[in-house]
Amino acid sequence: MRHLLALAACVAGWTMAAAPATVTQVATAEEIRQFFRDSGMTVLTFAGYSGAGYEDNARMLGEAESILRKHEPKKTIVNIGGTAEGIGAVYKLARSMGFQTTGIVSTQARDNKVALSPSVDRVFFVTDASWGGLVPGTDKLSPTSQAMVENSDVIVAIGGGDVARDELAAARALGKDVRFIPADMNHRKAIDAAHREGSPHPASFRGTAQGIFSQ
Repeated sequence: MRHLLALAACVAGWTMAAAPATVTQVATAEEIRQFFRDSGMTVLTFAGYSGAGYEDNARMLGEAESILRKHEPKKTIVNIGGTAEGIGAVYKLARSMGFQTTGIVSTQARDNKVALSPSVDRVFFVTDASWGGLVPGTDKLSPTSQAMVENSDVIVAIGGGDVARDELAAARALGKDVRFIPADMNHRKAIDAAHREGSPHPASFRGTAQGIFSQ
């Protein structure tokens, strides 16, 4: 019995060692830029739905896996928005395939205690009064979205709302490698959100990011 308990303790220790704690920091634009520059690696960013979730999560992960298999783990950093929901599920997949993972997210996530993915290696919190996208009333990206676009070599969006739309449009204007894969947000969540806000039943579940690619 003692041998079994000792073996169980060892296995538990191995499991804990295989999942190092996420390194987090509030970082300036220059600090984030320097980190990725020093890595010398291609930054592959995934965008999409976060809290809105996906109607077909398995399909989303299948699309992500197809993209990841086109990149070399030793030469590529997989970057997302740091949090666990929605597109954040790609972190676990990326880590299982041997990729280093990072996140860039607004300090709104920290202040609102939004859960980070347990599979992201390092998260940069950007001081920002918003969650991202364009600064209201301007054509300028918020600090978070600016950092996301600036530091990405390739951006792949699987569905996505306003923030993803604004980041994709800005990245495309800069001539970056931008790809879009249509996907439905979670239907039930979208309907419930509309009811809470007193809005009409959603006419579409495809999200606003698709609009800039439908032309």
